[in-house]
Amino acid sequence: MLTSLAIRNYALIESLEIDFESGFSVITGETGAGKSILLGAIGLLLGNRADSSAVRDGATKCTIEGCFNLTSYDLQPFFDENDLEYDDECFIRRELLASGKSRAFVNDTPASLVQLKALGSKLIDIHSQHQNLLLNSESFQREVLDTLAANNSERIAYLSAFQTYQSAERTLRQAQAEREKNRADEDFIRFQLQQFDDARLQEGEDEELEAEQSVLEHAEEIKTDLYTIVNLLSNDDNDLLSQLKSSVNTLHSLARNYVRATEWAERMESTYIELKDITDELEDASERISFDPERLNEVEERLNLIYTLQQKHHVNDLPSLLAVEADLRTRMASIDSSDEHIDELMQALAQAQEALIAAGKALTDSRKKAAKTAEQGIVERLISLGMPNIRFQIDVTPRTTPDNSGMDAVTFRFSANKSSALQDISDVASGGEISRVMLAIKAMTAASRGLPTLIFDEIDTGISGHIADRMGSIMQEMSAQNRQIISITHLPQIAARGTYHYKVSKTEAATSTTTEIRCLTADERVREIASMISGATLTEAAIANARSLLSL
Repeated sequence: MLTSLAIRNYALIESLEIDFESGFSVITGETGAGKSILLGAIGLLLGNRADSSAVRDGATKCTIEGCFNLTSYDLQPFFDENDLEYDDECFIRRELLASGKSRAFVNDTPASLVQLKALGSKLIDIHSQHQNLLLNSESFQREVLDTLAANNSERIAYLSAFQTYQSAERTLRQAQAEREKNRADEDFIRFQLQQFDDARLQEGEDEELEAEQSVLEHAEEIKTDLYTIVNLLSNDDNDLLSQLKSSVNTLHSLARNYVRATEWAERMESTYIELKDITDELEDASERISFDPERLNEVEERLNLIYTLQQKHHVNDLPSLLAVEADLRTRMASIDSSDEHIDELMQALAQAQEALIAAGKALTDSRKKAAKTAEQGIVERLISLGMPNIRFQIDVTPRTTPDNSGMDAVTFRFSANKSSALQDISDVASGGEISRVMLAIKAMTAASRGLPTLIFDEIDTGISGHIADRMGSIMQEMSAQNRQIISITHLPQIAARGTYHYKVSKTEAATSTTTEIRCLTADERVREIASMISGATLTEAAIANARSLLSL
């Protein structure tokens, strides 16, 4: 629960520190005093987007810090999952600079707005007047029913089955579309593959052919140069090999008297052997090379075929061309086996659909079962809120098309009179009726959601008298369930029900306006509630009435 709130330089608040207690607290104050500013500050702690205009005039930044007691709320797993330090006393701080930049911290650890919003949703539920409009939303009605049904495991199982079904359906559509496209291109693919079959391309053959082409084109020049080298090395008595061999023999003779000559002889003999081997290879190559016009023509034709295919398929080299061939063969294989593949995918889709229907039925059953209990609980609360002839029904009907929320449409149907037919609640409920229905829903879902704190922001719109007192009583009952309830109200009947009473006030000076909040003493509380009854002029009757309300 929220135990304290500290605000610096936020809107009309220069500096504010306030402690909150468990149980039921009320906040009152004149219109425009700054109650919405207080809620805005709390909203920033819950991850709401910040606006730099909220920084108080003249300040460089504003800071909002809230302290929350997390004991008994089992939130440590959330902190572990988000790499945040856990403590039973949790501090959330939000800083907003005048430049527009914003920072958030959880127990002094930097946190993202996504983390802040996720944590905030587990700490506080703020219900304001505009949220009454949510009652018109089917998604909200379904969420209420699911909360009361406590069917999280069924919803998770259904969502998994739905995603599997969607994936299987998408895969089948893609395969069918690909099959139709490939079939449209089948003749052309077969024609292209026939060209590759005829070409019988081999990896690396273009480089070998280009090298052979170069040799054939310069055969005479190459042969002449090789012959010249061989002659220099070995073709007369003064050739290099003969001289080298003679030098080796001389060094061997010298070694008998000069030891170092042995090493030189071995090295030179190694050189002689290597040079002799090279000479033999050159001579052999010279004899093998000859100008062959017929072979040159064959090589050029083969290269032209490769180049033509490369140009046709818009690639620059043989590896890319071979990749094109492989892709065409894959597509052809896909065409040949597409019917079998489609059959397998259809079977997979049918299995996914069966699993989806089973999961959907389990979810539907949980909703229908909870609907009966919810109808009874809401009717009981609405009767106590001054609607004796209320009829309330939750319809769970099949959707035309399942979506990720299930296979059901959830509709709240409502009638405030015995003679009126049940209709969609959005079509017939008045503002005051909507307020009471929302309070009844919040009272029922609060325990299921396990939220530490609920804040009601003027939920009493369109309510007065005995009904307001009963609304206060319900909030009081909610606070007895290990829950902190805070109600911002204009009605004395609700204000009197609070265990703690805070007043928001606005002070105007010559150069500035400041909002403050403080917890009222017993006497101050009597006067505040009396002024809510009689207005600016306090009367003895109003004071007596206030004391009477507080004694209930």
